[in-house]
Amino acid sequence: MAKVAVLVFPGSNCDHDVYHATKHVLGQDARFVWHKEGSVGEADLVVVPGGFSYGDYLRAGAIARFSPIMKDVVRFAATGGLVLGVCNGFQVLCEAELLPGALMRNASLRFACKDARLRVESTATPFTAELETGEVLTVPVAHGEGNYTADDATLDELEAEDRVVFRYVDAAGEAVPEAAPNGSARNIAGVRNARGNVLGMMPHPERCVEPVLGTADGAKIFRSALAHLGAEVGDVA
Repeated sequence: MAKVAVLVFPGSNCDHDVYHATKHVLGQDARFVWHKEGSVGEADLVVVPGGFSYGDYLRAGAIARFSPIMKDVVRFAATGGLVLGVCNGFQVLCEAELLPGALMRNASLRFACKDARLRVESTATPFTAELETGEVLTVPVAHGEGNYTADDATLDELEAEDRVVFRYVDAAGEAVPEAAPNGSARNIAGVRNARGNVLGMMPHPERCVEPVLGTADGAKIFRSALAHLGAEVGDVA
C-alpha cells in the first residue's frame, strides 16, 4: 500500500477528488497535507491538486509556490519522490520551477470544461510506464489558464528529450490545433521533468477513475504510478 500526500491550499477544490480516487477507489493510504505544514511526511506519492489556490491572485499558482509545504515538495522531488501536479497543481509546479514553461490564459479567453482526448507520447515516467505509446485516453479538462507556453528552444528540448507526456488529439488521434481546448503550444497537455519523477498535466485523471463517470482512463495513470511503487491495486469496478 502506497502513502499518498494530497496537498491542500486555500482555494483547492479537487483535493477530495484525488483523495477519493487514491484511497476509496484504488485502496491506498491517502491523507491531506495542509499548505502550512513543513513536511509531506513519509509519502511515496505527492499530488498537487487542481482548484484556484489563493484565488489565483497575481497569476495561477504564483502564491501557492511560496507555501511552506512547497519547500519540502521540492526536496521530495529532488530525492526522486513521485510528484503529480494536476491543473492548478501543474501551474504550481511550473511556478516552483520543478517543470519548465508556464500556463497562460486559454486562447479563447473562455473557461474550458469538457472531455479531452490525450495521446500518450512518452512512457518514460512512472505515471505512464504501464501505458502504450500512442494510446489515447479520454480525460476531462476544466480550466481557464491551461495554455501551455514556452520558448521554442525549451519546446524543442522537451521534444528531443521525450519529456512531452501527453498531447491533445482529435477523434482520429491527430494533434491538430483544434483538438487543444486552450491553444497549448504543440498541443501539449502534460510534461515531465528530466528525471521522470515529476509530471504536470492540465486534464483531471482523478475525475475519471470509475466507469460510472463515463471513463475510467484516469485510473490508468494512477495505477501506473502505484505499480512503480510496488503497491497492490485492485481492479476498478
